[in-house]
Amino acid sequence: MSVPDYMQCAEDHQTLLVVVQPIGIVPEESFFRIYKRISAVSLVNVRDSQRVLYIRYRHHYPPENNEWGDFQTHRKVVGLITITECSSAKEWPQTFEKFHLQKETYGSTLYDSRLFVFGLQGDIAEQPRTDVAFYPSYEECETVEKRIEDFIESLFIVLESKRLDRATDKSGDKIPLLCVPFEKKDFVGLDTDSRHYKKRCQGRMRKHVGDLCLQAGMLQDSLVHYHMAVELLRSVNDFLWLGAALEGLCSASVIYHYPGGTGGKAGTRRTQGGSLSAEAGNRHRPGAQEVLIDPGALTSNGINADTSAEIGRAKNCLSPEDIIDKYKEAISYYSKYKNAGVIELEACVKAVRVLAIQKRSMEASEFLQNAVYINLRQLSEEEKIQRYSILSELYECIGFHRKSAFFKRVAAMQCVAPSIPEPGWRACYKLLLETLPGYSLSLDPKDFSQGECLWDSLQLLHVSPTLGSPLFSYKLDFFFLLTPFSLEKKDVTQSLESYTSKCPGTMDVITLPDGLKLPPVPFTKLPIVKSVKLLNLPTSLRPHKMKSLLGQNMTTKSPFIYSPIIAHNRSEERSKKIDFQWVQGDVCEVQLMVYNPMPFELRVENMGLLTAGVEFESLPAALSLPAESGLYPVTLVGVPQTTGQITVNGYHTSVFGVFSDCLLDNLPGVKTNGCTVEVVPALPRLQISTSLPRSAHTLQPPSGDEVSSSVSVQLYNGETQQLIIKLENIGTEPLEKLEVTAKTINNKEKLYGDFLSWNLEETLSQFPLKPGKIATFTVNIKVKLDFSCQENLLQDLNDDGISVSGLSSPFRQVVKPRVETKPLNPPEGSKAGDFSHVKTLEAILNFKYSGGPGHIEGYYRNLSLGLHVEVEPSVFFTRVSTLPATSTRQCHLLLDVFNSTERELTISAKNNQDLILHAGECQRMAIQVDKFSFESFPESPTDGSQFANAKQLEEERQQAKGLEINSKLDIWEASVEGVLNQLVLEHLQLAPLQWDVLVDGKLCDCDIVVDCKVGDPVPLEVKLTNWSKHSVGPFALTVTPYQDYQNGVHNYELQDAITFVGSNTFYIDSVKPTKDSVYFGALLFLYTGDFYLNIKFHEDNCSKDLPLSWFCLPSVHIRAMEPVIQTQL
Repeated sequence: MSVPDYMQCAEDHQTLLVVVQPIGIVPEESFFRIYKRISAVSLVNVRDSQRVLYIRYRHHYPPENNEWGDFQTHRKVVGLITITECSSAKEWPQTFEKFHLQKETYGSTLYDSRLFVFGLQGDIAEQPRTDVAFYPSYEECETVEKRIEDFIESLFIVLESKRLDRATDKSGDKIPLLCVPFEKKDFVGLDTDSRHYKKRCQGRMRKHVGDLCLQAGMLQDSLVHYHMAVELLRSVNDFLWLGAALEGLCSASVIYHYPGGTGGKAGTRRTQGGSLSAEAGNRHRPGAQEVLIDPGALTSNGINADTSAEIGRAKNCLSPEDIIDKYKEAISYYSKYKNAGVIELEACVKAVRVLAIQKRSMEASEFLQNAVYINLRQLSEEEKIQRYSILSELYECIGFHRKSAFFKRVAAMQCVAPSIPEPGWRACYKLLLETLPGYSLSLDPKDFSQGECLWDSLQLLHVSPTLGSPLFSYKLDFFFLLTPFSLEKKDVTQSLESYTSKCPGTMDVITLPDGLKLPPVPFTKLPIVKSVKLLNLPTSLRPHKMKSLLGQNMTTKSPFIYSPIIAHNRSEERSKKIDFQWVQGDVCEVQLMVYNPMPFELRVENMGLLTAGVEFESLPAALSLPAESGLYPVTLVGVPQTTGQITVNGYHTSVFGVFSDCLLDNLPGVKTNGCTVEVVPALPRLQISTSLPRSAHTLQPPSGDEVSSSVSVQLYNGETQQLIIKLENIGTEPLEKLEVTAKTINNKEKLYGDFLSWNLEETLSQFPLKPGKIATFTVNIKVKLDFSCQENLLQDLNDDGISVSGLSSPFRQVVKPRVETKPLNPPEGSKAGDFSHVKTLEAILNFKYSGGPGHIEGYYRNLSLGLHVEVEPSVFFTRVSTLPATSTRQCHLLLDVFNSTERELTISAKNNQDLILHAGECQRMAIQVDKFSFESFPESPTDGSQFANAKQLEEERQQAKGLEINSKLDIWEASVEGVLNQLVLEHLQLAPLQWDVLVDGKLCDCDIVVDCKVGDPVPLEVKLTNWSKHSVGPFALTVTPYQDYQNGVHNYELQDAITFVGSNTFYIDSVKPTKDSVYFGALLFLYTGDFYLNIKFHEDNCSKDLPLSWFCLPSVHIRAMEPVIQTQL
């Protein structure tokens, strides 16, 4: 045997070898399609048995290897399957004859054969045959697998008969001597009756029966036979067959210990039934040795219950350690025979595969080292390449990567050996590239490290001229320029520029004339990029998503409000996705921090971005970096043309004429804030200009938002000024939607009224605003602040010579003091009492606008305009008092008004005449107002638990009441809140108990006079409404009439003028909160005149607990007149 099978493994000893070959002209594609289907049937369960047959298929097998079938039965071709095409019945006899000729090649060892005929139809195809199968075409052959299974069962029948025939040989019968091909001439003339010869025959036959049992699926029987063969052959020093018996014993033990196989095809083999499952726990225990059966307990049908001893109890299954020892012993016996070199080589390969499973790399390397020095016949160059390649793969399998690379490099050099007429440069280059990882070398710049040497890969420089193209040399110069190899970088760059002048240095795959493809490698270190950061759009251009009912960040692709599946799938995306968005059609920026590691100036041209997912227009940049420069920021820009998810994969450059596409995934150590950003549909761009000057003050909103621009203005308190804003659409999309909001910031002052107001309807009438068009927008600025408690201001006015007599008020001492901002360290030369009376208001006008495709998708933009207003004092109130009015629900409010400006002012109040004040003048004005209800404010510290103490609660209540009074008075330029006191507030407060008196259905109050007729009963109603928080009552009140002579004298003696219908005393039951109660009575006037009703409450416990102000009833004025006498005609 001269052709080794380097793919052999230990479990192949239990397989049956079947050769599948074509006859005649069969298309290669069609043949291998059928061959693939046939080879899929590699494991068959035997009917009516627990045995499993394993089949090994080959489409080419040397006939000389078949001659070693008696030595090891798995090398014997026991089955032949031929595939042919036959289109007519005339061709059938010739085709069938070729089938018989093909069988003669392996005729001495064949158990059975089959012929698959494709394309023949008719009577011949319809005849039932066991050895021939007819199919109309390669597509219509559904029963191929079933016929293969039947074929394998026929092989099993023959195999079982041969096993039984060999197993029944008795010691008294003459046993034939099995020989290998080269032994036949050595046994001529030997004494066949000698004891030594008979033992040799018995030992070889026992080994042969062990092979048959292993193929027949009887693992335990094969182990016993192998042990017996070892003992017999060892006694007669039959070393070649002793080695075969030991190898068979190792193979059976490997099959037992490693049912998954050792040939790298895990999962294709199965455990040998349940007969061995009891020992599974001891399979991988080091040194495990089980005595399964006595070798004398064998019969033709397998295991016998008889336990008579023949040679003692044997150690049937080898432990994992013993397997290797026996392999070593077997290989040592093989090495004694020159003609057994192939057997020895294959045994080494099998042992290496077993050691690889056991993770015993050092022992495996010894077997491989022995395999290297096994001397076979004169091998062809192709066989040498195959041998070195297999050695490389085996070394790789046991983890010897450098040794693997060495043999792969030897195989590469063998491809271009001088003895080869047509050297395989392509195969040489391919193998050389595969050696680089074993030497920890790489042609990928990202794997280069400092101090790395490329001497082994320098052989590529020798290969490159033979490829017939300068492209490869250009590639190698490129590699060396990127490595720390000790070459002159300047010379390499000049050589590189020379090559790129002849052929463009692109990122395309370079295909050489013989079909070899050179992968593109980018310039990732010229320049070196340390960080990549995607920049957000400017604040005024950032898109925002309109909030929906499900929330701003919810997607509409799922019908669920929350889905854990979606959240889990997005968890990995968020690690690379950025939380801001870009806009279609807007310029977007990516910042790179780069530096030049070269000792000369580096010119980078055509540097731009590489993106995926969205059509992107990259705007290239050019830069020049000085020699060995530090970190240098470079901003690359581009414009997304469509919407969707855009991923920045890297950048492209042009250096020394080489165009490179540098991907971020191939740049180790690069810091990035993310790679993926969403591009939303296009939106309009708004630019604003105003009628006010730009402000030198920088507004800092507490939310952290940026203000695009700011304007400033100075106003007197109460003054109004218009701010005219021009809105210009400088984008490419129409402006369709505009919303304006305002927000004051950093404001500690109390602001009354609307600070900023506008009418947006007039501006929206000019929409949609096309690109390039301008619309105007007017904002009214009105400032109303409280300067009433600025004692420093009054002191300063007095110091300036302005009379402020009468301005001080004892009630102002209870007002909550304001915290004024004063410098901690006043500058030198300033007065101790120096204080600024100017107050500052700051606000932000926010323009929320949208249009175009972005508006359809629910996106908008924000543009902010800052407003800085400095307010100087104008008019403030120094004192407030009240006077009662004729109505119980009204009173007169007296205000002392002071003009602190140097100009004449006009004060206007609701329903009152205007008051003109000269500069520095103080006057009093009276305003009749309705009383106020303050029941919505906290009455006690328990009701206002958010306040620190009772004093603070009272101050907050007082300020809130003043704010309500000021808003209802609608005074133009000042506030009364700062000078209110408790007594004034009580006079202004509406009593919680509201009393209404109705005479003849008319409500009596103020100066209302109710007319009635003498002699007619006049209905009298008293209604009590309880607006307090507690129930009140019961009450008792008496109505007493009187006449007022207008001179201070009241006449209560009116018994003869007025009489009551019923009692003049009303009894009122308890009234619950927010409820009312009405009580009725009647009066009868006997004389004419003006009468008044005095309603008095009876003093009792209920009325004493309530304030007197709660029992304020309106005055009642009744005028009794003569009845009208109607004359009847």
